[in-house]
Amino acid sequence: MSIPELSRKSFRTSFLVVIDIIAILSSMFVTYFFLYPLEFIGNVDRNHFIESALLYSALFIVMSGISRLYRVAWRFASMSEAIRLAVTLIMSTLTLYVLQFAVYGEAMERMLFLSFCLSLLLLGGIRLGSRIYVTWKQDRRLVLGGRKMKIRKSEKRTLIVGAGQAGRMLVRQINQSDNHRMNPVGFIDDNSHLQNLIVNGVRVLGTLGELESVVENHGIDKIVFAIPSMNYQDRLAVIKRAKALCTNVHTLPMIEEVAAGKVAVNQMRQVSIDDLLGREPVELDISGIQSEVEGRTVLVTGAGGSIGSEICRQILKFSPGRLLLLGHGENSIYLIERELRELNLDVDLIPVIADVQDVERLREVFMKYSPHLVFHAAAHKHVPLMEANPHEAVKNNIYGTRNVAEMANEFGVDRFVMISTDKAVNPTNVMGSTKRVAEMVVQNLAKRSQTKYAIVRFGNVLGSRGSVIPLFKTQIEKGGPVTVTHPDMTRYFMTIPEASRLVIQAGTLADGGEVFVLDMGEPVKIVDLARNMIKLSGFTEEQISIEFSGIRPGEKMFEELLKEGEVHPEAVYPKIFTGIVTEEADLEGKLTRMNELKTSEALGLYLINWANDCLDSVKHNQIKETV
Repeated sequence: MSIPELSRKSFRTSFLVVIDIIAILSSMFVTYFFLYPLEFIGNVDRNHFIESALLYSALFIVMSGISRLYRVAWRFASMSEAIRLAVTLIMSTLTLYVLQFAVYGEAMERMLFLSFCLSLLLLGGIRLGSRIYVTWKQDRRLVLGGRKMKIRKSEKRTLIVGAGQAGRMLVRQINQSDNHRMNPVGFIDDNSHLQNLIVNGVRVLGTLGELESVVENHGIDKIVFAIPSMNYQDRLAVIKRAKALCTNVHTLPMIEEVAAGKVAVNQMRQVSIDDLLGREPVELDISGIQSEVEGRTVLVTGAGGSIGSEICRQILKFSPGRLLLLGHGENSIYLIERELRELNLDVDLIPVIADVQDVERLREVFMKYSPHLVFHAAAHKHVPLMEANPHEAVKNNIYGTRNVAEMANEFGVDRFVMISTDKAVNPTNVMGSTKRVAEMVVQNLAKRSQTKYAIVRFGNVLGSRGSVIPLFKTQIEKGGPVTVTHPDMTRYFMTIPEASRLVIQAGTLADGGEVFVLDMGEPVKIVDLARNMIKLSGFTEEQISIEFSGIRPGEKMFEELLKEGEVHPEAVYPKIFTGIVTEEADLEGKLTRMNELKTSEALGLYLINWANDCLDSVKHNQIKETV
């Protein structure tokens, strides 16, 4: 703290002390002359009174120091600070009462009571006055200031949904900040006691049921949802209604986001696409993994990726003894290691730079650290890129998976979970085909190993690197157009936390080669996501257009989670389906034949036919002819 700041604080404290002494002495003298206006009564000694007045002010200053009253910023004080002031004055009064009896053998009860009441009014009034002055100065600047008056005319007429604590804090933030371009016109709230009342200078215009009429009657340009504690379904319904009335809809953060320190209370965010997917996020009970993880060594491959990094965050909740962060990209591993170290948890974090295609490097890692659990998230996942580079997809997704899975078997890992994709079901592209073959590799290994293997299939993961949502955001920021491949293309979507929890849950349910999938509700049209994101960004389709670019090589119109006949008739866990284990009889033979293919076209065709269980001698001969 600088010397000028110390000087200002010392001056402020000294000024308050002087003001408080004057206030208490004034209250004592006013009380004295109110009780004895004409003459001194025999049993009231003037010296006794003067000593008591000085002692009263001294006691209050000492008590205030103990209760830290002079550290309170009174212009931002709340009811708790007012109560602290009253308690401090009460303690000072009671102490004076005891001292009067001890020194003089009697106490001035009436004078002390009246002095206490008057002192409380004066001391409280002084502090309230500073807050009133600041508020008046802000309101005058906002309403009467010339330049500010012009800005206010261009501000958006804003309706705040919720007149509770979050809504009131938002109004205060708007009034105290020059950065907002909002004019809070009113609240709507279902609390019947607040109807037509003025809250923080803003009128409550109606209930949630009257949203449409309030927006129409008051010319609302912007709606801010400020009920963070409302349950998901009700919140979703209100947001949908608001979006039908106004394209500019924001929402305050959820309470858990604030508690986790991800956002500030006064921070607004655009309504995320999660709010409009039409289903509530799946909450899985992953507490059963505590005994599997606590104190043990866990290895996560692809730990720097979207899914791998979230698995690491979730795993840390269960106190592993050691967490190995394995990845090929040094920057991504550095970033996740730094993030996890800042949590200051008693976990040994070990960054490992390694390529899953390097068998000897993997053997070195397994031999040195002997992991108990392995979560395999390392893979190439971009469909068009892998379509053009099938050999790289094979090396990383198939052989990389086999390398890690065989190391798990060789070194006696307890559980191994592989991350797969819904594109592995009836695949039409190289990426999906390599993941399906990788599933076969894991399932075949599960038949002859003591390690419990499991496979988890994901839909599209919202917010992950390379997914459609970041692409749409970038295109909107650039002014469009937003590119969609086909108007009828649909996909299943899930959040990153859902995906990571499913992986961890699979670790507890695995018995030997199962395929686990999450119930993600109905598939969503990609074009609907694009339209929603344009609206959520405050634009119309006239401003940000949508262009259909055509289906890219290898893409399907829709994805499936499990093949027909693959679904197990009984659910193993709420919201989790499991597929019946299939086995590839000639796995090594087919892998060997695949290695003989030199051209990308031949390899891609071979993979797709194999993954779709339709690789026969005729098709194999056709493939050989293309080499």
